[in-house]
Amino acid sequence: MDKGAVMTPERTPESELIARSLEGDGDAFGKLVEPYLGLFAAGIQRILQDQLDTQDALQEALLAIYTQLHRFQGKSKFSTWGYRVCLNEALMLRRSRIRRREDTLDDFLPRYAPDGHLMGKDGLRDLSQEATALENVERQQVRQKVQEGLNRLSDDQRAVFVLRDLEGMDTEEVAEMLGISRGLVRQRLHRARLGLRGILAPFVQGGTA
Repeated sequence: MDKGAVMTPERTPESELIARSLEGDGDAFGKLVEPYLGLFAAGIQRILQDQLDTQDALQEALLAIYTQLHRFQGKSKFSTWGYRVCLNEALMLRRSRIRRREDTLDDFLPRYAPDGHLMGKDGLRDLSQEATALENVERQQVRQKVQEGLNRLSDDQRAVFVLRDLEGMDTEEVAEMLGISRGLVRQRLHRARLGLRGILAPFVQGGTA
């Protein structure tokens, strides 16, 4: 080895850190979760959209990961399992702190006449038209409106939408992350997209005063 070579400490295998954590080694647990703290915090922030709530939820999530570590069976990556725990904690905190709005997602979904024909087709126009209209709206106003829309989604739909459309995961990854089927991912994502489109429609069509 060259005398000038820089020595880098070897990283303890994750499996060993898990084993030591299960034995109550706090230092090992800290090393186990440290590489993923940014990932965990980002996922929680996407759900809660509040820095203080994110910090609270992250602390609760880390405690949950520590106390539930014996349930980790190694069928998925530790980061995937831990991320799922974080999302669950974020959703639970959101349920307890955010008052549910009277408007539900169903109010914004397409409606059908008794004969089966779609009512209000404007709500289902091509997404490219919405994108063009959004370009004429101030960015900050759009963000605020989108956030209002996200707050009206159910927790299940919001989680799928965040992971699929905001985090950029594919359907299979989202299904694994949330522990649901791919078909259910597609169903929830479809309803979330339709709901957001309906919520944004009056804002996009009417423009700003």
